[in-house]
Amino acid sequence: MPSAADIIKDYVSEFSRLQDWMVPIKNLSPETYQSMHRRYIELKVTLTSLGVNLAEIDRIKE
Repeated sequence: MPSAADIIKDYVSEFSRLQDWMVPIKNLSPETYQSMHRRYIELKVTLTSLGVNLAEIDRIKE
């Protein structure tokens, strides 16, 4: 079973990668962006509940 630190590390990496993909696709494919945005919200809620401060890594800020 992964430790809390491993889970946080994986989710922070996914959160960062997802934002990298979201920025350029926002105007090119709104449907894809909305799908990605749902995952972004899920990750944001999970990381916040784990006590991660997203102030420095949240580039979307929606």
